[in-house]
Amino acid sequence: MTLIDSGDKMANAIGIDYTPAYEQGAGIGRYVRELIAALARIDSETKYKLFVAGAGQHKPLPASPGPNFSWHTTRLSPRWLARLWHKARIPYSVENWLGDIGLFHATDFVLPPVHRTTYTILTVHDLSFVHVPQATSPRLKKYLDRVVPRSVLRADHVLADSYATKDDLVARYHTPPEKITVLWGGVDQRFRHVSDAHQLAAVRARYGLGNWPFLLTVGTVQPRKNYVRLCEAVSRIIPAYPDIHLVIAGGKGWLDDPIYSTVARLGLEERIHFIGFVDDDDLPALYSMAEVVPYVSLYEGFGFPVLEAMACGTPVVASNTSSIPEVTGDAAILVDPIDVDAITEALQTVLASPALQSALKEKGLKQAAHFTWEDAARKLVEVYQATTAL
Repeated sequence: MTLIDSGDKMANAIGIDYTPAYEQGAGIGRYVRELIAALARIDSETKYKLFVAGAGQHKPLPASPGPNFSWHTTRLSPRWLARLWHKARIPYSVENWLGDIGLFHATDFVLPPVHRTTYTILTVHDLSFVHVPQATSPRLKKYLDRVVPRSVLRADHVLADSYATKDDLVARYHTPPEKITVLWGGVDQRFRHVSDAHQLAAVRARYGLGNWPFLLTVGTVQPRKNYVRLCEAVSRIIPAYPDIHLVIAGGKGWLDDPIYSTVARLGLEERIHFIGFVDDDDLPALYSMAEVVPYVSLYEGFGFPVLEAMACGTPVVASNTSSIPEVTGDAAILVDPIDVDAITEALQTVLASPALQSALKEKGLKQAAHFTWEDAARKLVEVYQATTAL
């Protein structure tokens, strides 16, 4: 059965912005990519039109998620579309590429112009640009501060990655709570403990990692990930754990000079390893080899690395802020990310106690099992149905 019936404001298709999944490897890109893949697994009848800006400029489109999904592309980059839609305010609607649709799902903070008869859903992943403005470029913050509230107001319904983000939307933008649905992400089945010695050795070799024990943190190299304080905490545990290293897996970001200068100031160039963006296929092995996964970000809309690490059976030390406690439950050691002493103590406590490591592993596996992409996709279908019934 299709999700959209014929009617005054409906057509037999749903448009979805797939651009972040096409452009971004991690974070929002992963969220959109995995969600659409799960949607294809549970719904083979509804007609979906996937919109991709900047298509074909750097890489080909991926295989279609399913026979009921079609690509609708433009070579105009997301930046140019932002100028067209949100700076010049030119009402050139997304239907010019998608054709007739009953509903459009904007998956990355901002809502483009749509026909008056098209229902709209907007995903807001977090309000980090509000909470941690120092981690956002001034130009980007100015743009988001102007466009996101306007998009939230225009949308028929809003999806938030977490209850923390929903609360932020209510508090900051006075969005009615009933207009917001929380849609948690999931963890793919490939994130499981890896014990194959050949696979583990191959991953170590691929990223230039020695046979030493290491902590692993995952995320773009940028201020919000709080790597400066994490590096300081690592420097403090080295006297007790002289063989320990820190591996930072994530692409080069922005405003990152203080991170590298901190590593140099602490004399940890041989202990802290920036290995760049890691292929998804290698992440389970890295998580499995890590002694602990510290994830002390200042603010997160969801926090995939926490969930992935727990699914791989690795102990987690994480921030007690924003959405992270929703993801961890009682399966991680939570700390104030501003407090270097607290981060240091938590890492030392976990490293020193095999019993605690075992308990965190067991709790983490159970907690991670609560988050599946199929559940997220089913909830998304419910939101699509409810929105088009307005």
